[in-house]
Amino acid sequence: MDSIKPKLFSVIGDYSKEQFIKDVISGIIVAIIALPLSIALAIASGVNPERGLYTAIIAGFLISFFGGSRVQIGGPTAAFVVIIYGIIEEFGMDGLIVATIMAGMILIIMGLVHFGSLIKFIPYTITTGFTAGIAITLFVGQLKDFLGLDMGAVPSEFLAKMAAYGQHFSTVNWNALLIGVIAILIQIFWPRITDKVPGSLVAIIVTTLMVKFLPLEVNTIGSVYGELSSAFPKFALPHTTFRMIIKLAGSSFTIAFLAAIESLLSCVVSDGMIGSRHRSNAELVGQGLGNIASGLFGGIPATGAIARTAANVKNGGRTPVAGMVHSLTLLLILLLLMPTAAMIPMPALAAILIIVAYNMSGWRECISMVKNAPKSDIAVFGITLFLTVIFDLVVAIEVGMVLASLLFIKTMSDTADLKEWTYMDEMENRNDPDNIKLKEVPKGTLVYEIVGPMFFGAADTFLDIAYKTKGTRVIIIRMRGVPAMDVSALHTLSGVWETCRKKHIKVIFSHTQEQPLSMMQKAGFYDQVGAKYFRENIDAALAYARELCTKNTIAEK
Repeated sequence: MDSIKPKLFSVIGDYSKEQFIKDVISGIIVAIIALPLSIALAIASGVNPERGLYTAIIAGFLISFFGGSRVQIGGPTAAFVVIIYGIIEEFGMDGLIVATIMAGMILIIMGLVHFGSLIKFIPYTITTGFTAGIAITLFVGQLKDFLGLDMGAVPSEFLAKMAAYGQHFSTVNWNALLIGVIAILIQIFWPRITDKVPGSLVAIIVTTLMVKFLPLEVNTIGSVYGELSSAFPKFALPHTTFRMIIKLAGSSFTIAFLAAIESLLSCVVSDGMIGSRHRSNAELVGQGLGNIASGLFGGIPATGAIARTAANVKNGGRTPVAGMVHSLTLLLILLLLMPTAAMIPMPALAAILIIVAYNMSGWRECISMVKNAPKSDIAVFGITLFLTVIFDLVVAIEVGMVLASLLFIKTMSDTADLKEWTYMDEMENRNDPDNIKLKEVPKGTLVYEIVGPMFFGAADTFLDIAYKTKGTRVIIIRMRGVPAMDVSALHTLSGVWETCRKKHIKVIFSHTQEQPLSMMQKAGFYDQVGAKYFRENIDAALAYARELCTKNTIAEK
C-alpha cells in the first residue's frame, strides 16, 4: 500500500510554518501562470473558457492531494487539445465527460496494478513523434483566431482545416494579427526584464487594455462565448449510452496514456530539481481521481503540467500544499473576477498557445534524432508524427507502438548468434581460458554456442543445429550467453533435440542459465532429456562428450 500512499500524507508530519508560507506564495504565483493557459486551452479544445478553470480547480486540487509527487501541479495541458476537439465534434460535451471519467478509471487501475514503472518502456521515438505532432496541430488550430479569419467552425481534420484557411485567407483581420504579434513579442522579450511575473499574463493585460481603449475591432472571449459564468462548478452526470461508451474506449485509453506519460515525466523532471523521489503508482491513482472528478464537475482531462510544476519548484513550493493553494486561488478568481475575462482578445489567447506549441514541439530534439538516430528509429518517429497530424492521436500511438515493437523484435533477433566449433588438436589464442578454441573438442563432437536471448523472433536461427550432423555422435549446446528463453524457442529447441535423438546423436547442454533452465524444468523438457545431459560448464560438457564418444567407439568395435 505504500506505493499508492499520497505524498501529502508522508510530508505533512514534519511540515513547518516557514514552508507553509513558501507553499502559499508559490501556489498563488502558479495560479497566475495557470489562469490564461487554462482559459486558452479550454477554448482551443472547443469548450467554454470556464471549463479550463474547472479542470485546474477540481482536478488540480485532487492531483496534489492524492498524487505521488511533492510538487506536481495538475490541470489542462496542450497534449489533450487534439483529442478533446475530436471528441467534442463527434459526441459533444457528454461524450467528453464520459471519456474523461473512463480515462480516470483506467488511470486508477494502472496505479493499483503497479503500471507506474512500466510507462518507462514507451519508446522515446513515439513520445517525441506524437508530442511534435500535437504541437503542429495545436499551432495550426490557432491560426483562425490569430489571423482573425471570418469563417465558421474550424474542421478537426488537419487537411480540411488547412483547406478552410486557404479559402478564407482573404478575410484576415489586420487588427487581430497586430494584437497577436504584440502578444507573442511580449512573451518572448518579457522574461529578459523579469521572470517574477509570467509573460503570458502581461500579454493578456496589455492586449486587453489595447482592445478596450483603442479603436480596434477584434473578437474577445465575451463576443464569441457571451457572458462567462462565475458560479462554482456543478456536479452533473452525463447522458450516455452503451454504444457511446464502446466507441469512446479508444479515446479514453489515449487520454489515460497521455495523462500517465506527461504526469510521470513531470514527476521525473521535478524530482531532479528538488532531489526527491515520487511514487509513480500513487501519482497514477491521483491523476485518475482528479480526472473522474473533473468530468463530474464539467471539466476536461487533466494531467501534470511540466511548465507549471517547474514554476512551482522555482518559487519555493516543496509540498502538495502549493498545488492545493494554486487550485483554491483559481477558485477565488473564478468566483470574483471571471466576468472580467470576457474582455480578453482571442488573438492574444491564440498567441499564448502558439508559444506553448513552440515550446512543446521539441524541434531541437527532433532534428538531432533525424541526424543521429538509426533509420528504424527515424521511421517510427516520422510515422508517429505523420499519423498524429494527418489522422489522430489514437491511430498514431497504436501504429507507433506496433511498429516499434516489431522493429525491436527484429533488432533482438539480429543479435541472436549461433557459433560452431568442431574437432581441433591445436590450441591457440590463450588469452581467454574459457575460449572454446583452447579446448580440445573430441572427435565426432560438435559444439554450438548460442549468444543472445532465445525467443520467437530468433527461433529459426537455431534450426541449423540439427542439420549438420554427418559423422557426429555428440552435440554440445553451450548456453552461457542465453539470459532468457520463451516458449517458442523452447519448442524449436525441443524439435532439434528430437531430430538428434532419432539420429542417435546425444545432446548435452552446457552452462544453462537460471531462466532458461527453469522454463525447461517447468515444461518437462529437462526430465525428457535427462539431468545427466545438463552440465555446469564447458569443461564438464566436453569431458562427458569424450566419455560418450569413447563408449560409442568401443561399442562399434
